[in-house]
Amino acid sequence: MHSRTVLERVLRGAGLLCAAALLQGALAAPAAGSGDKTAKPQLPPAVAELQRAALAGTGAAELARSLAGEAGPRFAGSAGLARGVEWGLRTLTALGFERVRAEAVMVPRWERGTAEGEILAPFPQRLSLAALGGSIGTPEAGIEAEVVATENLESLAALAPERVQGRIVYFGERMQRTHDGSGYGKTVAIRWSGAMAAAKLGAVAVLIRSVGTDSNRLPHTGSMGYEDTVTKIPAAALAMPDADLLEQAVASGRPVRFRLRLTSRMLPEVESANVVGELAGRERPEEIVILSGHLDSWDLGTGALDDAAGIGNVIEAARLISKLPSRPRRTIRIVLYSNEEFGLSGGKTYAVAHAEEVPLHQAALESDLGTGRVYRLRTAFAAQDAALAGELAAALAALGIEHDASVPASGGADISPLRPLGVPMIDLAHDATTYFDYHHTANDTADKLVPADMAQSTAAFATAAWILADRPALLARLPPEAKKEP
Repeated sequence: MHSRTVLERVLRGAGLLCAAALLQGALAAPAAGSGDKTAKPQLPPAVAELQRAALAGTGAAELARSLAGEAGPRFAGSAGLARGVEWGLRTLTALGFERVRAEAVMVPRWERGTAEGEILAPFPQRLSLAALGGSIGTPEAGIEAEVVATENLESLAALAPERVQGRIVYFGERMQRTHDGSGYGKTVAIRWSGAMAAAKLGAVAVLIRSVGTDSNRLPHTGSMGYEDTVTKIPAAALAMPDADLLEQAVASGRPVRFRLRLTSRMLPEVESANVVGELAGRERPEEIVILSGHLDSWDLGTGALDDAAGIGNVIEAARLISKLPSRPRRTIRIVLYSNEEFGLSGGKTYAVAHAEEVPLHQAALESDLGTGRVYRLRTAFAAQDAALAGELAAALAALGIEHDASVPASGGADISPLRPLGVPMIDLAHDATTYFDYHHTANDTADKLVPADMAQSTAAFATAAWILADRPALLARLPPEAKKEP
């Protein structure tokens, strides 16, 4: 779709009439004398208008579709990410934001190459797999070795070293589907640390069951780690049905031989950029509320859910705020980060480059969990600002969002470098029930976007950003986090 057409459609805010109708009832003040003791307080006019406009439009989905379609896969250092940066500059400028600019970021460059894998014995099967991000390649002829299967890092540690020496280690831990995506955090250690742990025991390569919740024959990639003092070995993820095949071979009780060939390699780092645009505040333009997402994506799909959806949410939220009769007191700064996926280069660089103005950052928000509706609010405020959490919760309740005061906000990955510097954080959690069916796969494409759900998410981010930006006082800084015992 041509970018001019997309921007025109965004600016028109094509209607989702059913969503708007639902909001009309949610935002209506209770009638005088109605006797409804459970009715919520009437929303401030600006917040009510933001929620109405967001739910009546498809701007966030149109923006996400535009980025995914025009820039395509946007892996660190690639031509696709360069197109994404250009898209961000062009789009923010066309939508009327101020001080639109690219801020240089150095990013690593990894080349995926090709990936081949096959069971040689006890029965021959070619398998669908993908190199994990950052993996070294194999020798040109590949690696052929016997497989030793284990569940996770803990079960690997229980194996005698002689069982691992010279073998390919397979990790079979299965990620559990959860509403909040917590199954990912419980499983992803096999991806990040598996090669390091196996190499310490003398393994020659690592295979993992993809960290995801689907049953498609599409592997999930993602970053893996190495230690300088440990031999580097190649690592790849198997698609779910192919992991099942390997487990079937292991269950036969006969020796399982596997051949793995990867041509991936690291290249010198290159320059990319964070894209920044602003909506200047009417009274305190030097004070800042961050609305953010990340421009980059993995290279297998088009990054529509991860994270073009988040980019669409925050740009559209800020655009709707710009259309209100009066701007908020503070500046709303859109930050489209570079290279979240392969090292947080953009987030780390932003925290250093803006160190002098970090004390003037009112708060930071990031959208980076796909196309689902926002269902939960968490906050991280200093004790003297605790009442603000209740104010945000009351405003977001009209959108069906619950307030979880039991756990503080952690902030998204890109804004996490600001947390130790004292910047208050707000987490607006998306429903992640199906997100990890597509995460880091070739199936992360624009047909998975859900415009109505994105409209609700946009309403949530616009609501929170407005309240934070228009609050009379600057929030206190967060206290230093307690250091964890080694």
